[in-house]
Amino acid sequence: MKTPLRNRSSEKGQSLVELAVSLVILMVILAGVVEIGKLLFQYIAMRDAAQEGAVYASIYPTACNQAIERVRKSLYNADPNQINVTVLINGVTCVDASSTDACANKTVKVTVNQPNYQITMPFMGAILGSQTINVSASTTSTILRPLCQ
Repeated sequence: MKTPLRNRSSEKGQSLVELAVSLVILMVILAGVVEIGKLLFQYIAMRDAAQEGAVYASIYPTACNQAIERVRKSLYNADPNQINVTVLINGVTCVDASSTDACANKTVKVTVNQPNYQITMPFMGAILGSQTINVSASTTSTILRPLCQ
């Protein structure tokens, strides 16, 4: 027995609506995956830059500005004005560290922070409530020289 013509055309319209709804959901998921990929790439670059600064500061613990400059040069894909770099020597800011803080077997911690990382997809920002997010990476290393007095 054949289905009346009227039911076939209404089913075609239903399929079109289902396709439109599922495409919107799939596009949001795809945009989220792309955005998470970009965010992960930025985090890894920031972590690698923090490791570069920590290695430099573990050898030259009193060269604060040079360690920060190494971190900034390692972040070639980010705007240096948007990046905050903090170097702590034995828990004290690098410029305030004494010679007893900046000696072998003490710690150096480098933190790289980008407080206004821009989200590329505008509707993802609408879902999250903001077009920017805070991205931060840090690493800790051991000072290798000079020996403590």
